[in-house]
Amino acid sequence: MANSKLYKGSLVTIILKLLNESDKMYGYEITQKVKELTKGELKITEGALYPALHKLEAEGLLDVEVKKVDNRLRKYYKLTEKGNKETISKLQELQDYIKTMQVLVNPKLSLE
Repeated sequence: MANSKLYKGSLVTIILKLLNESDKMYGYEITQKVKELTKGELKITEGALYPALHKLEAEGLLDVEVKKVDNRLRKYYKLTEKGNKETISKLQELQDYIKTMQVLVNPKLSLE
């Protein structure tokens, strides 16, 4: 599944969920956390991550804090209140989608 096209539609939800679980994260940290949680199955590239982060920031879902770390500037991303609400909405949307796909892929396992 590494670098699967399926994750692209879920990238925003993945970012929001990770930021919801931590106070703040920087870009590379997000990519490494996803890699760690999925045991290397899912790798988010910088080319996909940073445009998504910039879009979320422009939409008012993220605040950015720049800190100097080891003589380099590092951007930390944190959810805004609006971002917290959007996270709940996106997670529900994803859960609904997964249920629908389960019905289509394996109707016998469907509970409803």
